[in-house]
Amino acid sequence: MHVGVVAQRTDDRAVSLAAELVETLDATVSLDTETATELGRDGVPHSEMDDCDLVVSIGGDGTFLYTARGVGSAPLLGVNLGEVGFLNVVPPSEAVAMVTDTVGAIRAGAAEYRELTRVEASGAGVDLPAALNEIAVLGAQRGHGNGIDIEVRLDGEPYSETHADGVIVATPTGSSAYNLSEGGPLVHPDVDGLVVTEMCAGGAMPPLVVAPDSEVTVRVSGAETAYAIADGRTRASVEPPAELTVRRGDEPVRVTGPALDFFAALEKLE
Repeated sequence: MHVGVVAQRTDDRAVSLAAELVETLDATVSLDTETATELGRDGVPHSEMDDCDLVVSIGGDGTFLYTARGVGSAPLLGVNLGEVGFLNVVPPSEAVAMVTDTVGAIRAGAAEYRELTRVEASGAGVDLPAALNEIAVLGAQRGHGNGIDIEVRLDGEPYSETHADGVIVATPTGSSAYNLSEGGPLVHPDVDGLVVTEMCAGGAMPPLVVAPDSEVTVRVSGAETAYAIADGRTRASVEPPAELTVRRGDEPVRVTGPALDFFAALEKLE
């Protein structure tokens, strides 16, 4: 049994909990490089944990997104040290017991897994990792006199043509993140689909939820530079005029452990 542990950088609580898991679990435990350095141990890049039987993310939702980018189809369990916890569900006080129980369930073949959709972008020379929350296509600067001209097509059919700060294509998981802050709708985790939300557009079309296998084509022009950004972290330059296609990724994120109490998490947004 091989368990990977990725802890939030520079967070003493996360590092301490990672050390406790190393000492407690009846399994081979690999720490990510940064956490291992904090503990004076040998570590591995989290991108080399894709063959683990379980990967534990300790931190906020940002740590979970970071971890998910590197572990492929290895199942994830999130320990929440952040404020909201849409992705990390397990409280720190229950972490050791929950991880121990999950290791036992995996050994017994009794673990349950949930799949979270990823989205990916192609075209215009863009090379981005698949995103768990969203792909955003943005101008170099936001605000009056900036932005980009965008044309959005859904499965080849025209939906919108306008000038905007950008456009977001979000998953149900990401509907509560960047999408929500730009006026997009919340999507319950049990609903499958993609959310298309324009950002500060002139003559904007309303946000739209489309089928999960839809292809969203975004053509950008009217500016010298634009960017495609995955999960607010990984950025690729786009030279307009250019066209990108955003679609559901081939490999979902696999999650195990307790299910999210969606409505309890919503209360933390207030």
